[in-house]
Amino acid sequence: MSRFWSPFVKDLVPYVPGEQPKVENLIKLNTNENPYGPSPKVVEAIQRELNDSLRLYPAPNADALKAEIAAYYGVSSAQVFVGNGSDEVLAHIFHGLFQHGRPVLYPDITYSFYPVYCGLYGIEAAPQPLDDDFCLSPADYRQTNGGIIFPNPNAPTGVGLPLDEVEAIVQGSPDSVVVVDEAYVDFGGETSIALVDRYPNLLVTQTLSKSRSLAGLRVGFAVGHADLIEALERIKNSFNSYPLDRLAIVGAVAAMQDQQWFDHTRNAVIDSRDRLSAALLELGFEVLPSQANFVFARHAQRDAAELAQGLREQKVIVRHFKLPRIDQFLRITIGTEAQNQALLAALKAIL
Repeated sequence: MSRFWSPFVKDLVPYVPGEQPKVENLIKLNTNENPYGPSPKVVEAIQRELNDSLRLYPAPNADALKAEIAAYYGVSSAQVFVGNGSDEVLAHIFHGLFQHGRPVLYPDITYSFYPVYCGLYGIEAAPQPLDDDFCLSPADYRQTNGGIIFPNPNAPTGVGLPLDEVEAIVQGSPDSVVVVDEAYVDFGGETSIALVDRYPNLLVTQTLSKSRSLAGLRVGFAVGHADLIEALERIKNSFNSYPLDRLAIVGAVAAMQDQQWFDHTRNAVIDSRDRLSAALLELGFEVLPSQANFVFARHAQRDAAELAQGLREQKVIVRHFKLPRIDQFLRITIGTEAQNQALLAALKAIL
């Protein structure tokens, strides 16, 4: 702490990202990165862009990418906002669309950046408890609020909410913005983008980090009513008018265009997730039903922290959250088949 810090900075509780270890030969199953690389067309597009044009600023509105996303989801470009990863998109949402003086509602077990943004922007937070099965209840969100946000599927649980229940939440708060954070939706969930033309208060965010294997490029987007998108553009252009660089734009466009690669790698992750879940059940784990590229599991007789440490000693890293209600769970990213088998072998040795 420095004497030059303001009281505001001193009181902030920052987000803690998943560990990015510098040790070689580790099996890294802790940050939900895609085990398969991006489309070869992404690499080709980026290589073509590595030329003298890098001396020029990128397109400030990333119009080519907006057009590609709009075409993919059957909306207009005016309904699409893009940013430097979905985290930046979410930051602008908290800043520009959630109301001060009324609480923002989100699940008590969820993406831990939400309370960080509330603290950063001075917004009242009102976490709503998941039920005993770690499911979200739409009835809990029928109360006065300054905004609602939840992941679907949820993180870190992986549990998804059916589209009709999402719609019930949106309908229940017509005077507030409802944000559905779909970072993992491509691994088994149902996107709410189909509802945006019917509800002017609905905003859906997604990322290319997970299902498109572009975590290293940092590309996220939101889809919603043009009025909501305009608000985000106003925030962006008062903060950073060039959020996506040239390489990120051309790479993201290529990723959106290669449907065959997307389907192949996504289905490989889903199939591996199902096999891993079954194998964990045989080892005595309870595994929550996941629609994401990870599983959330706890063992009936073994402490989660001890299991995580035992795995680390065998060069396998998973995520353990030291938080109420979930401190006995491990979040395990779906890896390649070889990585998953190494995880299971390590667990068998520990157990």
